[in-house]
Amino acid sequence: MRKRTSWYKLVFIGILLLWTLFPIYWMISLSIRNGAELHSSLPLIPQSFTFEHFSKLFSEKEFGRALLNSIQVTFISLFFALAFGLATAYIQSRKRLKIPGSDASLFWILLIRILPPIAFAIPLYFIMTRFDLIRTKIPIISAHIMINIAFIVWFMISFFITLPEEMEDSARIDGASEWQLLWKIIFPLVLPGVASVAILSFMTSWNEYLYGVIFVQSPRNYTLPLILATLNSEQELAEYGLIAAGGVISLIPILLFVIFAQNYLISGLSSGAVKE
Repeated sequence: MRKRTSWYKLVFIGILLLWTLFPIYWMISLSIRNGAELHSSLPLIPQSFTFEHFSKLFSEKEFGRALLNSIQVTFISLFFALAFGLATAYIQSRKRLKIPGSDASLFWILLIRILPPIAFAIPLYFIMTRFDLIRTKIPIISAHIMINIAFIVWFMISFFITLPEEMEDSARIDGASEWQLLWKIIFPLVLPGVASVAILSFMTSWNEYLYGVIFVQSPRNYTLPLILATLNSEQELAEYGLIAAGGVISLIPILLFVIFAQNYLISGLSSGAVKE
């Protein structure tokens, strides 16, 4: 009976891996085939090998600028979202630091995760237009901060609550300031959670498309999702190699980010749900 159960599990895992990894393999294989092979019958294994699609992206499609824009938008928004989100989550988890109305403000912050993103796009668009910022990167950076900060607060409160306040009282008795307490004692203990929420927020910002379509007015400010959308337009629809190459490049930063921080991601996602 156990052997039969194990066999079923292996088959299920194999099907799941094939379902998950085959699209990635197919995208990579399309990106390295030459044009002649792409417009003929496509075998499972590439019969040609070329980097012409990658070079064409950077030489003709301004893909390098879009990549730089995505890096700027993602890391700037992630920095501010983490700074404000971690501070808010810590304050909300400590009774001694709460101010009147903080519970209501927490409700409005978490409401951002509940309502559809388009609900905040219109008022934010009018605000940015009123201050003549719509042709800059500030609107899309602000939008990414807004959608990530709510998730960071919601995610990190569970980590801060699990830390005993007696430990903080002992540190304050020894003369530690609030900043030293947070930076030298609290932060190292919740580092797996911070790494986890940073990875998930990075992925959200890197792949975000809706706010980019609404707020990015100039092609010079296009991010990767927007430039990939132009490759999928009616005029470029037959350029399978370009589309696949763009997808491969956009996938690399996320893979690297997850590979180097996967231990923190796993421990953070598991430990945040456990209360001592």
